[in-house]
Amino acid sequence: MKQIRLKHFLFLSLFLSYVAAFTQPAGYYDAASGQTGEALQTALYNIIDNHVVRTYDQLWTDFQSTDAKANGKVWDMYSDVPGGSPAYEYTFITDQCVNYDEEGDCYNREHSIPASWFNDASPMYTDLFHLIPTDGYVNNKRSNYPFGEVGSVSWSSTNGSKLGSSNYPGYSGTVFEPIDEYKGDIARNYLYMAIRYKNVISSWSGEMLADNSYPVFTAWALNMLLEWHTNDPVSQKEIDRNNAIYAIQQNRNPFIDHPEYANLIWGTGLLDEPTNHVTDFSANTITLQWTDAVGTVLPDAYLIKMSSTGFNSITAPVDGTAESDGFWTKNVTYGIEKAVFGNLSPGTTYYFKMWGYTGSDAGIDYKTDGDVLQISLQAP
Repeated sequence: MKQIRLKHFLFLSLFLSYVAAFTQPAGYYDAASGQTGEALQTALYNIIDNHVVRTYDQLWTDFQSTDAKANGKVWDMYSDVPGGSPAYEYTFITDQCVNYDEEGDCYNREHSIPASWFNDASPMYTDLFHLIPTDGYVNNKRSNYPFGEVGSVSWSSTNGSKLGSSNYPGYSGTVFEPIDEYKGDIARNYLYMAIRYKNVISSWSGEMLADNSYPVFTAWALNMLLEWHTNDPVSQKEIDRNNAIYAIQQNRNPFIDHPEYANLIWGTGLLDEPTNHVTDFSANTITLQWTDAVGTVLPDAYLIKMSSTGFNSITAPVDGTAESDGFWTKNVTYGIEKAVFGNLSPGTTYYFKMWGYTGSDAGIDYKTDGDVLQISLQAP
């Protein structure tokens, strides 16, 4: 008999709250639906490959639509102070670097993955998803050092970005650390590059790279990037930038559109359990337990909706549409599944409907080839 494991169950809206903010084309990620691990990496590579390649000079103009603050100034993550006043700001074109002597002189074009790691080759050299406008002096200080977390600081920029020796487990060399508010941005730049250049990245050489096409990064670098990705979630700045780059390059950063892809490719396939679900089961509870369907096509997970007023009040989900009034449970191993609903009113009858589904976010495909589970139970 298979071991019974209680699955994480989350509000489905946790995944889908992003959907309305994006302008990705309908069906853009359909080919990635249901994939995990290297298979998902490959599926995404095939989706975002062959973008429109820019020239290096065109980047100066591109930055005006991809990296402008609300006040029209250059959004430099190495000098910006979120919620505060930076020591300086740059005007597009006027303040482009020619020469610089100190921080605050001018801005230039920073390769977040150092160009030396891929020998200045195209199309990586001008890919906007990892090219960002930054202060020229700070960019020079960063040099081609890997990103990391600094223990002993040797130099800091005016906004607290810093250079020094790494104290992140697994690496002790010199690293450059951006401020916390932009670590997720940098991490998603790197995860994008691991997808977009899956076909060539094994030949690149850098301290964060493992010289292979999967998992691409060394263990310490991958752990850190996934931490940064989780701790600094996708911001409106990144959403706007993703849309602006799509208008220019005609491809997108999957990890901005679908943050869960990172864990599906490099993690456990399960998202962290959220803090907003029921944790106190000492009150009245109902436990649903079932055995998975059999056949060649099994669901990725299940959506469960509950009502205290009858089956007819439970609306059926629609493919690709956000759901906010249900729980989902993600399978780890197929067998006996279980979900617990707590804090219920004693003596009240609750009605449940459950749908198996594949995919995620706008790619969700609810199965309609079998009967929808319906069950009514009375809380004790």
